Amino acid sequence: MLKEGDKLPFFDRLNQKDEAVKSEQFIGKKPLVVFFYPKNFTPGCTAEVCSFRDKYADFLEYGAEVIGVSVDSVRSHERFASSFDLPYSLLSDSDKSLQKAFKINPQFFGVLTRRVTFVFDKEGKLTLAHDSLNPISHIYKALKALKSETVV
Repeated sequence: MLKEGDKLPFFDRLNQKDEAVKSEQFIGKKPLVVFFYPKNFTPGCTAEVCSFRDKYADFLEYGAEVIGVSVDSVRSHERFASSFDLPYSLLSDSDKSLQKAFKINPQFFGVLTRRVTFVFDKEGKLTLAHDSLNPISHIYKALKALKSETVV
């Protein structure tokens, strides 16, 4: 898994609205929170994405953008985001290349994506990598990391 101080890996993916989302859009401009989750429409993942939705204004206050990533298709993300009124991008990692770029080892014999959240500062440097099965812990860890960046 990426370690503190590592740079934001390159990515160029379509979100649930068929809009291009590229890593270069953020470097030098704003902090970025990227969270990986196992599967759309499952209880834990729904709780996690909705928690990020409910705290989205807090992330914006810190000047940060949020991106969710799973192996689900762009169309599945479109339905998922629409069902729960998600204000941030969901990216499809169906080929698992984003997991590889972020150095995430899959769990359960490669079947499921790990639940991991990364926080990158404005310059694209990793300040937090949080790996936990608890879906709600990710929001609070990410907000705490962003808060400490703005205090310094």
